[in-house]
Amino acid sequence: MSALRSGRQLVAAVRFLLVATIVLGVVYPLVITLFAQLVPGRAEGSLLVRDGEVVGSSLIGQAFVASDGDPLPQYFQSRPSASDYDGTASGGSNLGPNSAELLELVASRRAAVAALEGVDASEVPADAVTASASGLDPGISVAYAELQVARVAAERGVPVGDVEALVAEATHGRDLGFIGAPWVNVLELNLALDREFGQVG
Repeated sequence: MSALRSGRQLVAAVRFLLVATIVLGVVYPLVITLFAQLVPGRAEGSLLVRDGEVVGSSLIGQAFVASDGDPLPQYFQSRPSASDYDGTASGGSNLGPNSAELLELVASRRAAVAALEGVDASEVPADAVTASASGLDPGISVAYAELQVARVAAERGVPVGDVEALVAEATHGRDLGFIGAPWVNVLELNLALDREFGQVG
């Protein structure tokens, strides 16, 4: 009798495994993929194209630097990344608030940003000197974008007001209207600069 019961339990377990595999391994992924296709841009990685060439994703940050690593002054700069914007190495630095290494890193970043923008170090926003947890944030704060307007306008030889208008267009509001803070998508903004004023350098 116990062997018969064990056999029934084994059959029931195998049936459950097959049903769970089909539902969770086939049906669920297909439904989610189809749903994602209905959301514009999301399923394909929100890729951004210039002149027929993919230049990045609106969901992943990237550096706008020269071959020597120096910031390209004609472009808005992204938030720092502990992973060098590498999606396969996404993550923070794991340095805590009491870390002397982190304090030195933030101080050097603050000095570099202040020098680039021609402002006092106290005017540099926090997101200009600290990496996000993912290291892949595509956006910066409105304050950091506004700090960079004068430099970008001067470098491109265009009115400050025209650059400010592009910043406003690239600014995203709070999620669901109340979560987080407004932010500026850096890649979208830099592509808009090139479309409006042409590529520099």
